[in-house]
Amino acid sequence: MKLSTASLYVLAADAILVSHVLLVAFIVVGLVSIYIGKWSSWGWVRNYWFRLLHLAAIMVVVLLSWVGAVCPLTTWETEMRELAGGQGYEGSFIQYWLRSILYYEAPAWVFIVAYTVFAGVVAASWFIVPPIRHDR
Repeated sequence: MKLSTASLYVLAADAILVSHVLLVAFIVVGLVSIYIGKWSSWGWVRNYWFRLLHLAAIMVVVLLSWVGAVCPLTTWETEMRELAGGQGYEGSFIQYWLRSILYYEAPAWVFIVAYTVFAGVVAASWFIVPPIRHDR
């Protein structure tokens, strides 16, 4: 079975969307896990590289919001959907549900404040639940 070029673009767009949702889940669930892990004595939540990647991920989100830039994953996904001949956000089952979870409408300042506060809580976790670096 050979897929059309448009189908391949839709598949790529859906893969980008799934990746985007997983990144958001990593940021949100990661922070919740860090604080729960402190009180549950989960050693992995103090892993230095996990924590550094987690902090870097939210800092990219905050930086993009401060400079008014659209997330590159959103841009890339939109380009794939346009190349597939689509427009807007109607489309596949995956696209419909993941977009409804990931995207919502609010003024830009709401996102800037929310991302900045969230990043502050992530930064605070470095002091409340300090990561441990195991150098060999």
